[in-house]
Amino acid sequence: MTETVECDVLVVGSGAGGLAAAVCAAARGLSVIVAEKDAYVGGTTALSGGFMWVPNNPVSRRDGIQDSTDAVRAYLRHEAGNHYNAANVDAFLEAGPEAIAFFERETQVQFEPASAFSDYHPTAPGGMAGGRSIKAQPYRAQGLGDELKRLRPPLPELTFAGLMIGSGPELKHFFNVTRSLTSVVYVAGRLASHARDVALNGRGMLLTNGNALAARLFRSALDRGVEVWTEAPAIRLLEEDGAVHGAVLRKRGGDVTVRTRRGVVLAAGGFPQDKARRREMFPHDRQNDGHFSPAPASNTGDGLRLGEQVGGAVEKGYPNAAAWVPVSRVPRKDGGWGVFPHFIDRAKPGLIAVLPNGRRFVNEANSYHDFIQALFAATGHDQPARAFLVVDRPFLKRFGLGFVKPFPVPVGPQIRSGYLKTGGTLAELARNAGIDAKGLEETVAAWNRDVATGEDRAFGKGSTAYNRFNGDADFKPNPCLAPIAHGPFYAVEVVVGDLGTFAGLRSDAHARVVDAEGRPIRGLYAAGNDMASIMGGNYPGGGITLGPALTFGYIAARHLAQQGAQPADAGAAELPVAGG
Repeated sequence: MTETVECDVLVVGSGAGGLAAAVCAAARGLSVIVAEKDAYVGGTTALSGGFMWVPNNPVSRRDGIQDSTDAVRAYLRHEAGNHYNAANVDAFLEAGPEAIAFFERETQVQFEPASAFSDYHPTAPGGMAGGRSIKAQPYRAQGLGDELKRLRPPLPELTFAGLMIGSGPELKHFFNVTRSLTSVVYVAGRLASHARDVALNGRGMLLTNGNALAARLFRSALDRGVEVWTEAPAIRLLEEDGAVHGAVLRKRGGDVTVRTRRGVVLAAGGFPQDKARRREMFPHDRQNDGHFSPAPASNTGDGLRLGEQVGGAVEKGYPNAAAWVPVSRVPRKDGGWGVFPHFIDRAKPGLIAVLPNGRRFVNEANSYHDFIQALFAATGHDQPARAFLVVDRPFLKRFGLGFVKPFPVPVGPQIRSGYLKTGGTLAELARNAGIDAKGLEETVAAWNRDVATGEDRAFGKGSTAYNRFNGDADFKPNPCLAPIAHGPFYAVEVVVGDLGTFAGLRSDAHARVVDAEGRPIRGLYAAGNDMASIMGGNYPGGGITLGPALTFGYIAARHLAQQGAQPADAGAAELPVAGG
């Protein structure tokens, strides 16, 4: 016999969008169940850098940032092009600051500014050189108590011996540890604190970046009485007369029917691990051999399929179906592979990216999304999309490269594993990495000539505020330029990955899922990557996934709270989900 429970709101998924909807709905007096398919809470959010793009937010305003709604609209019109959705953008711009203020005032989610973090296209109409992104404050894991075991750990490739390193000033200290006494003291203190945590708790306890955001949202949900179920995938939606009244979940090997009085929020993380939909929507992955996502293995498009089964429409017209990022594949000791996303190393002075023919194809310091779009444009349709990041010994010693850490961490293990290719000369590196030697030598010679002038005449590396933000100000006059001249030389191969999918369920300004004609489906909402991105398939700035996820979770909860309670109908039909 199937167990039946009732609540006001069921949330499917436990990333930022789902937990935000749950916390906000509970704060308005609604009873909420969060159903997470995985054993861990936090979704892709817990693996992310944790930045949130929310223009005119109160955190940035307190830091002295002046912005205007008209400028943001102009920027998003430029970025989204023909896919600009005025109603949803306006809803985001109105509710975003409200949502941040709510979380600061009434939950454990606390923020800090990232005012120097530039929009990705700051010279575009309405773009800004900083102030629209914020991030969660670090969080001590003890605050979760016994629930810590259910929080998704960060990507091991993005930690150092289990230590989570915060982006921004903290990361700079780690880069400067061999050149600054202040950095030495700071890093020594962090390592000592981490060692104490490991000795006492068996793990690091200071959570940063997206892991801190997920932990704070999880704690806030628990504080509000939200029931958070793990290993409880949604199998079927309950629907009658065009309205959704709950879902059937699989829990502890049996089925549980959850009937809702207000509605269901789909926030299951999009489809980065859904091979069938990737074949359909990722041109580079038609054979499921050209894409390597760091997203949780459980993010297999369940939310999209659930929405489609009750008439919801998936957006299929965006120019980019996902937020692209170059990744390198890291051999693991168990014989598997990790995935390392290359966020900031590409902007550092003394790095170039080349195709297998040895030629550059992009401004390496541009955003990860732009980098991959350039790679697609430069790669033939019959060729795999791949490139190599090339550096010399001084670069590797100072900055590391991808998963390879800076001096004094030994690089030998990464060379022996095959992750890091090396050669005493450029020609030897080219031979070992599979790069055309003549092309690489000519490219490096041209690069070094430009470096001497302080201007990358080929691609403009270091020419924008975003480029320079991720460079190194110690290098003059251009923080993104340095020669590649002192062997041995090194390379890491990068391929295509994602930071989440853009092509989600079409939704209206209240976060309600709509059908192909734009009509809302009563009782069904979407947030996070299950909702079609309001950025129109482009990537305007750091946090354009998490900022809208938090905001539309807030919007969905607000609208759910305004709806009259509907009796859970015992006659509601169960709609199966293909592949669910």
